Amino acid sequence: MKNAIKYIISALAAVILLYFSFRGVKWEDFYAGLRFCRWEWIIAAMIAGGISFWVRALRWKKLLSPIDPNITRKVSFNAINISYIANLVLPRIGEFVRCGFITRHSQLVRVNADGNLHVQLVVDEPKAFSGVMAYGKFSGVRNYFIMAGKKSDDLNERIGYYGERLVLLAQQLGLNTCWAGISYRKVAGTYELENDEKIACYIAVGFGETQGVQHKSKSIHDISNASEHTPEWFKSGVEAALLAPTAVNQQKFYIEYLEPVDGDYPKVRIHTGFSVIGYTQMDMGIARLHFEIGAGNARYEFCK
Repeated sequence: MKNAIKYIISALAAVILLYFSFRGVKWEDFYAGLRFCRWEWIIAAMIAGGISFWVRALRWKKLLSPIDPNITRKVSFNAINISYIANLVLPRIGEFVRCGFITRHSQLVRVNADGNLHVQLVVDEPKAFSGVMAYGKFSGVRNYFIMAGKKSDDLNERIGYYGERLVLLAQQLGLNTCWAGISYRKVAGTYELENDEKIACYIAVGFGETQGVQHKSKSIHDISNASEHTPEWFKSGVEAALLAPTAVNQQKFYIEYLEPVDGDYPKVRIHTGFSVIGYTQMDMGIARLHFEIGAGNARYEFCK
């Protein structure tokens, strides 16, 4: 229904713009001009223009590949075309429209698809992290992710895992982030939820006053069974998991290495401990992503 409304509004806008564009045109002269056109040159120009747009799209895809190697040629091509259309409305605004289009159709879309989530990016909105509920060291936050999805037993774990993908991407882009469990307030009109969905947390995004401070951390032996007998990739994964952000730095998770059986791959199990604060499932999802990054291309399987 929402998509239908968008298409209807777009069609009406197109009709109105066409009306103002052709208002006052003498159609007899218009048709006469068409009869004298050299259509072979018009078609050649259209083909050349299309090729130039495609080459620009490939260039943009190449430039963005270090940040997001999964951006498709189609997304890059559409972004180029939309940016030129936007320039017709307001000169140079297309540069911002192009960036926004690629952002919305790259990592965020895949996060929602892969994690079966409904994460939404809100920009230039100052109310969520102001007021009574926004306690803590938040100041000037205007951009944030709303981490939402269908209610389920594993929602918080998926929020943690896929939300951290967005966090790491933001950090690679030179931005700072902060997970917010309750220190925010929901602002009406900034998000959409289905009846079976809920908001698990927010992630603030922006430029921090500092790059953060190092917190006290548990040791590798506190959170895992890593030893001289476990492989190096497992130890590297655990060390990476120790760098994962957790609620009030609680690190209430334990990573266990299980020896391979009957020629199978070794298994890794992550489980949570008791916490009065909560958010342990979300922390576990974040830690799992960090473990995967640290373990690299090692062959293993996660198990419950």
